[in-house]
Amino acid sequence: MLKVKEVIVVEGRYDKNTVSQAVDALVIETSGFGIYNDSEKADLLKRLAEKRGLIILTDNDGAGFMIRGYLKGLLDNKFVKHAYIPDIKGREKRKRTPSKEGKLGVEGMDRDVIIGALSRAGATFEEESSFVQATDPITKSDMYTLGLSGTAGSAERRLKLLRHMELPERLSANGLLDVLNVLYTRTAFRELCFMLFSNIPED
Repeated sequence: MLKVKEVIVVEGRYDKNTVSQAVDALVIETSGFGIYNDSEKADLLKRLAEKRGLIILTDNDGAGFMIRGYLKGLLDNKFVKHAYIPDIKGREKRKRTPSKEGKLGVEGMDRDVIIGALSRAGATFEEESSFVQATDPITKSDMYTLGLSGTAGSAERRLKLLRHMELPERLSANGLLDVLNVLYTRTAFRELCFMLFSNIPED
């Protein structure tokens, strides 16, 4: 599967599912117009944009362009790329009727269309075999060892970490792990946890 360096921003979970089946990337949802009132997620997008760059991929309907326009005003343009899907008439399989404008959204696109849209936007593609990953990434095992998942009090610890990092409190353990690997090295992350929490075992 092709990997994309940039973080991809979509409107909802069905869009995220479609994009995640097409490429290997960190995909963040705006929750539709929810981004308008979510200052924590807005701040997260700004940080991710500066760290790795963002690609905005929204539907071609009025709502999609309103969200795209909002993000364009929110983010520094030099860190943002815009991907557009083609206008294709139709109805998503999960819906009984077509959208108001009768066009398929991101969730209705197939893999090649998604890749084509990202390519036209200037996405940084890397083959899985040649993708340069962190030599020592933060893993689920680290999250467990550091008491951030699967242990007594892990939810409270995770909340404390999220608040310290000024990240959305609703971010899941898996979502947090994805974001951490963009923002921190494993060493820097462990140092942060040592500062925030007590009784963490050394490697």
